[in-house]
Amino acid sequence: MPPVTDPHYRRDPQDDVTACALDDIMLLYHHRSGQTHMVISPVPEILDRMEPGAILSVQQMHDRLARDFDLGSPQEALIEIAAHLDALVALGLVRPA
Repeated sequence: MPPVTDPHYRRDPQDDVTACALDDIMLLYHHRSGQTHMVISPVPEILDRMEPGAILSVQQMHDRLARDFDLGSPQEALIEIAAHLDALVALGLVRPA
């Protein structure tokens, strides 16, 4: 079995976004790219817990989210959080560290 890794992510200060809530949807305007993204929970909650410049692992993000939310099974939650962070990387809102 290959070793399990815990990737790390960061939110750079130049990747600042302006957020606007519309019911259950959050619009995120990414200043550097000029793009607007429509996202739903838990993406805003994940971004809220990533201070610009800080480097966080999936486990650290899980721990931060678990303070405020019932995430269920830790194993399943870690998989979901990692998938959301990877999607944020694809959008350019978060970077692998």
